Amino acid sequence: MTAIPMRSDPVILTERLIDCPSVTPATGSVFDTLAAMVEPLGFAVHRFIEGEAPDGPVENLLAIRQGPAGSRHFAFAGHLDVVPPGQGWTSAPFSAERRGELLYGRGAVDMKGAIAAFVAALAEIPQDAGTISLVITGDEEGPARFGTVALIERMRAMGALPDLCLVGEPTSVHRLGDMMKIGRRGSVNIWLTVDGAQGHVAYPHLADNPIPRLVAMLGELDALVLDEGSDWFQASNLEITDIEVGNPATNVIPAQARARLSIRFNDLHTGQSLTDTVSAIAARHGGTARAVISGESFITLPGAFSTLIAQAVEAETGVSPELSTTGGTSDARFLRALCPVVEFGLCNATMHKKDEAVAIDDLHTLARIYRRIALSALSAPELA
Repeated sequence: MTAIPMRSDPVILTERLIDCPSVTPATGSVFDTLAAMVEPLGFAVHRFIEGEAPDGPVENLLAIRQGPAGSRHFAFAGHLDVVPPGQGWTSAPFSAERRGELLYGRGAVDMKGAIAAFVAALAEIPQDAGTISLVITGDEEGPARFGTVALIERMRAMGALPDLCLVGEPTSVHRLGDMMKIGRRGSVNIWLTVDGAQGHVAYPHLADNPIPRLVAMLGELDALVLDEGSDWFQASNLEITDIEVGNPATNVIPAQARARLSIRFNDLHTGQSLTDTVSAIAARHGGTARAVISGESFITLPGAFSTLIAQAVEAETGVSPELSTTGGTSDARFLRALCPVVEFGLCNATMHKKDEAVAIDDLHTLARIYRRIALSALSAPELA
């Protein structure tokens, strides 16, 4: 049997990336490792660090291999940062370990495995096929303030805007290839505050307890039915994620009560429209609302781009992927401003869990799928 070169073996490449600790926000060795993988393949690697604590510094990497003049530009996007490993792992989370048919380590599926699979695919794609770029950040798992947004600015400044983009998030559910994401719901977090007046519980007429007003406010918010879903999206949902008073004394009426909401919303809303709705309810109960909009909903409607991805998946797995907008958010919410974006990657069953693991065979299959997608995207007529 002919040995597979290291640069074409997605398992070895995944192991090397896992072995670099990269809890968000990530910098340093994991980017050194990726750069060393793609530079021999003809890529010009641009690395830069953005931001300050607490949300930074964040390292970003933009690698570009220029094709013939006028050729299509296909981008692969992803992140090298991972969530903290937590406790109780069977093996060391940042020391990749093969056990049976699985490869274990933090980031195996979310999403160092997908980045490794794409690098392995690149080794089999000739340079004259077209322009290819890797758009890789170190803060997708965190606040995402200094990552893909900064990469987009850098790409604009360089005049290196892609025609199509594939994000390698783990989208598969039960088996590799059963789902890809053509859109995502938006996300907004809202902090609620109700002020009162501190006083002794025995003299309530001399105080103003903010807790009953906060409870009434949350009751009204929790009863909201935002919508019943839309053509491509599930129903929007509002969740109360925190309530805080912080009163250590049993005989004191507190001066302030706070809560936090998280809303995932479809294309029937915007982050601002929902903020306005919540703010109006908060005001009726004597409170205020402060919102941070993480991203708006978006969709890449089914068309030639999603079709060629589905065809590549089916050719390698025999599975026709479901086109979905379910799940959380991703950096596709930023990249969609540049070009059509679709997400496809590994099975997501173990992401963010202890003993995160990827099937070794899936890494090889994914590399072949990515090669098919890239070649089709670079050679097909106009796509959307």
